[in-house]
Amino acid sequence: MAPSQEEISNRMLTALDRRDFELIAPHLELVDLPARFRIAEPQKKLEYVYFPESGIGAVMTVSPTGQTAQAGMFGWEGFVPTATIIGDDFVPYLIDINIGGTGYRVPIEAMGEATTRSSSFQVPLIKYMHVFATQLAYTALANVRYLLEQRLARWILMCHDRLRTDEMAITHDYIALMLGARRPGVTTSLHVLEGHHLIRSLRGSIVIVDRAGLEAFAAGSYGVPEQEYERLIGDRQRQSSASAFG
Repeated sequence: MAPSQEEISNRMLTALDRRDFELIAPHLELVDLPARFRIAEPQKKLEYVYFPESGIGAVMTVSPTGQTAQAGMFGWEGFVPTATIIGDDFVPYLIDINIGGTGYRVPIEAMGEATTRSSSFQVPLIKYMHVFATQLAYTALANVRYLLEQRLARWILMCHDRLRTDEMAITHDYIALMLGARRPGVTTSLHVLEGHHLIRSLRGSIVIVDRAGLEAFAAGSYGVPEQEYERLIGDRQRQSSASAFG
């Protein structure tokens, strides 16, 4: 039985016009997205588009020698792979689920058919592609111009947006992998944030204590992509649901 738009959390599915949603509703399959589930890898043909309901995933760039780095983060506000919306069924990067959750998947063929049948179907999805590109741009800015503890503050805020809970099951090793930093550096940066009474770092988890303070500490590395999301996609949903960001 196809899900109704009202019972879905994913903001891209709820952003679709009702008639556009009905084009893919019969093809929506609710699936588990456990940690380490791989959605896509370089040059491997894609089969599905995923719309997370919960959890966090990462788009990871990968070098020919196997070096990886997190380029972008996604969760209930988005969908992957975004390349499928322009008709591509290959990507040059990895897409993995890092913190498990659930989501809906749709066969690429069904997405393509919906695009053919409706000129408005792609509009919110293309807007999200722009927002995601903005996120990647600010990741590059943060990596070059901001201190590790500021990058960490930004990254924690982005996780908070997607997990929607003040206590998040996140380990130091996972943070180090995602930020491309050494574990001792992450531990020191967590102590800095704790010293400012912004978070509490527990064994295997992080607790947000002062979100507004954390945003101020991130010093402009966080906020612009999130504002772009609300400007382009959030207006329609603000009438019936809380913001995904902030």
